[in-house]
Amino acid sequence: RNSKETLFLNHFFSAKAMRAGYSGKKQVWIWTEKKEVMTAAVERGWNTFVFNSHRRELAAEWSSIAVICPLFIEDGNLFDAERKKVATYFEIFSPDEPEMLQSLNEETESAVVDLLNWQAISAENIVATIQGTRKTVFAISNSSSEAQIFLEALEHGLGGVVLKTGDVESIFQLKDYLDRRDVEGSLLELTRARVTKVQMAAMGDRVCVDLCSIMKPGEGLLVGSFARGLFLVHSECLESNYIFSRPFRVNAGPVHAYIAVPGNKTSYLSELKSGKEVVVVDQSGMQRTAIVGRVKIETRQLILIEAKGDQGNQIYSILLQNAETVALVASPEDGRQCTSFPVTSLKVGDEILVRIQGGARHTGIEIQEFIIEK
Repeated sequence: RNSKETLFLNHFFSAKAMRAGYSGKKQVWIWTEKKEVMTAAVERGWNTFVFNSHRRELAAEWSSIAVICPLFIEDGNLFDAERKKVATYFEIFSPDEPEMLQSLNEETESAVVDLLNWQAISAENIVATIQGTRKTVFAISNSSSEAQIFLEALEHGLGGVVLKTGDVESIFQLKDYLDRRDVEGSLLELTRARVTKVQMAAMGDRVCVDLCSIMKPGEGLLVGSFARGLFLVHSECLESNYIFSRPFRVNAGPVHAYIAVPGNKTSYLSELKSGKEVVVVDQSGMQRTAIVGRVKIETRQLILIEAKGDQGNQIYSILLQNAETVALVASPEDGRQCTSFPVTSLKVGDEILVRIQGGARHTGIEIQEFIIEK
């Protein structure tokens, strides 16, 4: 790898790490007058609700059936039930008005902005304006997709959203999105496994997965012939004697193989397509979510690899294309300086990383069921 490319990747991943730390956990408040929406939100751990000041009776009714924290909009502020000021409330009409957020007073830790013409006032402008403030700024969103725009703008996003909706499905969608987002930066347990067989196989249809993200050395996708054990297949970010580095690509295996996707689920490689999400994992088990940009299925010669974990006699297997650019991630405890074993030089006894999990699956979801796979 030349020095310019190395410098770029080092800067890129350092910036990614800082951004991940900056974003923090996002907060959600709900603004609704539908009881079923309130119930769905409380069941998902969201119990702060926003009301207009004349809807105190509704807040009292809901407080009698669920533990909620009602906030009331009045005179440009949000107050709690004891009339303590919790947040400042702004209605922003024009692109110039977000600058008023720079002069937020220190009386409250939060501010709620209602972009009455948000198509003309970009979420990026709001995020750029509040950089440096320690306040949590919420944007009122009318749908889960709109909330996502505010939570992701300029990669930092706002600290939270007020989801204003009468649609229960919006609650489900936003919770699902945040659950997947919270996985970012968390550790996934990986296990060392020792290679027990390397055997040439016949031709098969294999899948190259091209992501909308750049991967660094030691990162890859979790793939396996059986869901009980997924191998960490290295990306093509390393230089090769034959082709240039492609740090967005993983030559992942044949169409039948399982691949880890967000939500502790699996998908078949054949099911991947543009826009789907997969889980990217590094040597330490640090995981993040990436979007599939393109999938290529081509017929190539395959190689069968089997491995056994440190404990028990369970055998795990994977089929991969027999090519120098295809590699498995090496165990960091192996004592080697490199991060991967190309399958063309892999041998019995080499230690690689696998993800051990339950074998039985229904539509990609792990279930408790008797199953034999071989």
